[in-house]
Amino acid sequence: MTLRSIILNCSLKKSPETSNTQALIAKVAALLRELDVECEVLRMADYNVPFGVTSDEGEGDDWPEILERIRRSDIIIIGTPIWFGVRSSIAQLVIERLDGTYNEADGDTGQYPLYGKVAGVIVTGNEDGAHHAASTTLFNLSHLGCTIPPNADCYWVGEAGPGPSYIEAGGDRHLYTNKTARFMAHNLAYMARLLKEHPIPTNLKELQEEAKQLSR
Repeated sequence: MTLRSIILNCSLKKSPETSNTQALIAKVAALLRELDVECEVLRMADYNVPFGVTSDEGEGDDWPEILERIRRSDIIIIGTPIWFGVRSSIAQLVIERLDGTYNEADGDTGQYPLYGKVAGVIVTGNEDGAHHAASTTLFNLSHLGCTIPPNADCYWVGEAGPGPSYIEAGGDRHLYTNKTARFMAHNLAYMARLLKEHPIPTNLKELQEEAKQLSR
């Protein structure tokens, strides 16, 4: 069973500028392809994605096309650098735009469009904040409907303060990062196949009606 994944590189750098986040993303993408997972990588800074919380902010908005690619994917990964201890502003923008999918629930079950998909996160930086960026992003994606398997994050963080980043510092030889990249790729692929064969049956519409009865 071939799966499809999409990785959103939320670097603040546009192509073709060197992106340390892209370097770690490439490593994870290669691992996914070894597991028979098609992998598409988009550098979000190359697209016109305005601020907003809907799935279409009007003329010139590239987000609807990106969202359609997300819908076609089984695995969603957000890659982000750390800035001032948190995820990048573009990663925050992506989450805010995904908020629009709450309004596009399935008519029968009420499930959001990201139900049935699994999610992971990749983080790079020269300062503390990898756990914060990963936990916040994965929590957001779970609320949007994604399933989060074990060890669904991979990160590299350099020494405190300004200094060499992932590429220059030789992060590709870092044991912990190489280990977690493999954990994440294998668990994402396994969980995605599991959900393909056994979709989540929860009927959110029925449960919401039950809740309404108790909340009068």
